[in-house]
Amino acid sequence: MSFTLTSPVTGGAQTGFTTPGYNIVSDTAPMNTGKQYAVSSLVGTQTGVDVSSSPSRPFTITLSRPPVLRTLGVVDPVTGVLKQVPFNVYNIRVRKGVTPLAGQAPRIAYINVDIGVPAGADAADLANIRAMASLAVGALNQASASIGDTLGTGVI
Repeated sequence: MSFTLTSPVTGGAQTGFTTPGYNIVSDTAPMNTGKQYAVSSLVGTQTGVDVSSSPSRPFTITLSRPPVLRTLGVVDPVTGVLKQVPFNVYNIRVRKGVTPLAGQAPRIAYINVDIGVPAGADAADLANIRAMASLAVGALNQASASIGDTLGTGVI
């Protein structure tokens, strides 16, 4: 699997954070078709933020691929059209233990991103798949502070 992060990971801008970054260590993914990293220490000023310290307060990022990569189906011999185009769905998941109310047990917040790629497109149209990934990552990076603000205020 090509997904590899190097430490530290530069964080996206967030209101109230100064130069956020995350030192990571390799962790055990919950599935054998994934890679996982745990945040071991913080970079910059992130008052109130903790690292991955226990199962109830994780701070991890996981990338997984389908257990079996699907391939193109059969082309209808009469119409020349594919009968079925299955998808390979990759997943990126960030988990963070958070406190819902002072004095209460932590709960796990998460960000879950699914990336669906039609079988065959990886070979026939990789440039456009890369463009899709580029826009998604760029937009999330550009909107990082706005996303954090929205998660706190509920206002889009």
